[in-house]
Order: sequence, then C-alpha cells, then structure tokens
Amino acid sequence: MSNKKITVRTRVLATCGLLTVFGVWSIATAGAADAVSVINGPIALGTSSTYGTLAGSALTNTGPTTVDGDIGVDPGSAVTGFTGAPNGSFTGAENVANAAALQAKNDLTTAYNDAAGLTPTTSGLAELTGLSLTPGVYAGGALALSDNGTLTLAGTSASSVWVFQAASSLTIGSATHIIITGGASACNVFWQVGSSANLGTSAAFQGTILAAQSITASTGATVAGRLLAGTGDVTLQSNVITVPTGCAAGARPSTSPAITSGVPTRATTGVPYTFRVTATGVPTPTFTVTSGALPAGLSLNAATGVITGTPTTKGAPTFTVTASNGIGSPASASFTLETVPLLALTGVDPGPALSLGGTLLGLGALLLVIRRLRIPATRTRH
Repeated sequence: MSNKKITVRTRVLATCGLLTVFGVWSIATAGAADAVSVINGPIALGTSSTYGTLAGSALTNTGPTTVDGDIGVDPGSAVTGFTGAPNGSFTGAENVANAAALQAKNDLTTAYNDAAGLTPTTSGLAELTGLSLTPGVYAGGALALSDNGTLTLAGTSASSVWVFQAASSLTIGSATHIIITGGASACNVFWQVGSSANLGTSAAFQGTILAAQSITASTGATVAGRLLAGTGDVTLQSNVITVPTGCAAGARPSTSPAITSGVPTRATTGVPYTFRVTATGVPTPTFTVTSGALPAGLSLNAATGVITGTPTTKGAPTFTVTASNGIGSPASASFTLETVPLLALTGVDPGPALSLGGTLLGLGALLLVIRRLRIPATRTRH
C-alpha cells in the first residue's frame, strides 16, 4: 500500500514541478539591422531658432558686436559686454536663466542629438579648404577650414541641406569664406560639434553651430546663422551675427526601425491573450510575421504590433516579426511563445498554478483529480 501511494505522490509532485518550471518558458532573440537616421528637412531648432547666440555658462563680449536676434544663457547667468553702443547690442530678447532660456536650451539639446544621430553620406573629412560639397551629411573628427580658405556648398535649390558632424572640434581659420550657391541659404547649414568651435579673425561664416561645449569668435568674424553652445561659454569680440530669416520649418530626422520588445508572456489555451511587439522608428513602423507562425488562435495587428486572441492549442512555436517603415533596412526579431493547457478534468485555469506563487494551488488541483479517480489502495499480499 505504501509503495503504490508513494509512487503516485512522487508522480504528482514531479508533474507539478515540471509544470512550474517549464510553464514559464518564452524566449526572444532580436536580429535588428543597424539603425539608419536620414535627413527629413532642416534640423528642427525649436525655440532656439530665434537666438543669435545661446550659451551654457556665460556669454561674454568685447567691442561693438551686433546680434540680429535673441541672446541667452542657461543654466549660467553671466552676460557681459552687451550694454549697447559702443559695446555689444542685440535686436531681440535677452533671456538669462529663465523659463524661455531653459526651453531654448532643451530644444538645442534635441537639435544637437538629431544632428549627431544622422547617418553620414560622407565620412572621414578633416580639412575643408577647396572643397565643393553637394547637400548631405559630412562627418569627421576635427573639422577645419584653414586660414584664407574657401568652402563651397553647391546647392540645388532653396531646400538643400548640409549637416557637418565634427566628433571633436571645429576650427574656422582667419579670413576664410563659406560660399553657398544654387539658391540655397545659411538657413539649412548645420555644424554639430562634439567639443568646442573657434572662428578666426575676419572669418565669413555661414550656418548654425551646435556645440556641446563652447564657441569663440575672434575679432571681426561675421556669422550668417547662429552660435549655440551647450555647457560652456560663448565668447565674442566685435562680431556681426545675423539670424537667417524666412527659413523653412525644421523636422525631426527619419530613422529606421529597431525592435525593442522583451520576452513574450506565456499563454494559456482558452484564455484571452495580449502581448505587444514594440519598435522605434520614424515614421512609425508596421509589423508582419515573416517566418514561422503564431500559436493557433492568435493574430498580429500590423499597425500596432499587438498579438491578441485566444490560443487553442498547446505548444511553443517560434516565429519572426519584422518591422519596416521604408527607412533603411527592416528590423526583425524571433520569438518563442509557449502555450500551456488548462487542467481539463477539474476545470481549473492552470495559469496561476504554473507560477511560483501558485504551485500549491496546482498541487491541490491535481490531488483533487486523484481523489475523483478513486485510486484503489494496494492490497496486501498473503
């Protein structure tokens, strides 16, 4: 008698153990392609677009600098040398460590990150003197335009856009010139600088500098654009800064998809199920099952990536979901979604029993099954 009962109890406990351990299986492996970020118009500057100069710690000027636009500092509060002729002057507003300055700095951070995240059309640039560059994204370490040098930006229309990515510094030499042709303008020229930028004496500069740290403009340098610094100072000396007017509204870059979903939750036959496959990307990607198949009874919403339905069959099928939005390469991820059955004899939903906290409930249900089966006791042999 005891042997048979022990055998039955051992099987019950072993079964509960298997259900508890294996009932939580679900794995996902991502196979996303390298992300691509492309220009979707000029860089969106937000409220920082009205600033001729915006600094992080301090804005310092010497001499009769004129800024045709706003000036500002945040989080610092030091502004010197802008008391009007014969010192510096500006035509717009002065915002120092206030709500407007904070918003402009936040918008600058967004613009900087958007510019830095673009996928270059040309990489490995260093010296810019003598180059004639069509619209695109140009990347290098330390970018420079040597003294007396000329850089030509050969546009095709007013919507032509150039973005320069300097991983470290930008050095514009003395008496240099940036020439824009083809109906294009300084509105759509952006210089993203990983550290600091320097404009040499009497340089004729065009475009908006988005510097992570500081910007210095030497005596007589002119800027058709903006000098926007992140954490450091902007230092000016007898300069002319003119914010471009009539510029087209900026836009956030378009980016290829990247699937960000975690492991799918376990499903139970006969119980409604929901799991969302998530992905980043601009424009918003759509979803398709490109290999394998979802568990029977489930379907994928192409627009939202939500898997819903009521599974009908136990199992653990593997399938691949692909997200695409027409930018770069689609992103794919493989998922294994396990479906476990209900305990049909008792009518008990095993979902809670299959979790660690529901193990005792599952054991009780199985013991109830044994009692209903009325397993006879082992007779003693004579």
